Amino acid sequence: MAKVILLNGSPKANGCTATALQEMVSVFEAEGVEAEIIHVGNKAIRGCVACGKCKELGKCVFDDLVNEVAPKFEEADGIVVGSPVYYASPNGTILSFMDRLFYSTSFSKHLKVGAAVVSARRGGNTATFDVLNKYFSISGMPIATSTYWNQVHGFSAEDVKKDLEGLQTMRNLARNMAFMIKAFDDAKDKYGEPVFERGSFTSFADGK
Repeated sequence: MAKVILLNGSPKANGCTATALQEMVSVFEAEGVEAEIIHVGNKAIRGCVACGKCKELGKCVFDDLVNEVAPKFEEADGIVVGSPVYYASPNGTILSFMDRLFYSTSFSKHLKVGAAVVSARRGGNTATFDVLNKYFSISGMPIATSTYWNQVHGFSAEDVKKDLEGLQTMRNLARNMAFMIKAFDDAKDKYGEPVFERGSFTSFADGK
């Protein structure tokens, strides 16, 4: 069975972001995709310190939720990252988590499907959305989209439940994501995975 993990980057377990993610879960279950919401935003997650130990240990040197989620991410066919808007950017906790999760894991993320979901009372959604999508686009991960940018509006979970277009966007996003996961799985059997090159690394260390 296909599997998706959903990261709740909000400090609130049942707030606006969680409401959006739960709307997606209902669709994933109907589509036969296993879905698990993991609460990140209420944890003390420190940022990456560029120590390089993950290359030696095979995991992050800070043994916290990042290392717990890493094997689930490796097993998953897709990942959804949800965050509230803080000063037109994602929550600092989810950013620290994503930096360390993506950098400390050496397994291929190629063709895993990624999606970002953001919630705000009013503004800053698209800027936050852009930041979260960068993790996917640098990792060879196709990005799932919907019938609008993946966002909901509200100051509380009850407000989000009134955002009918936002919830519709979440459902359509989940349907598109489930389709992509299934289609990629079929295509791998039929065509194999695309070859990608990794030999060149431009650093201009000589200053030229």
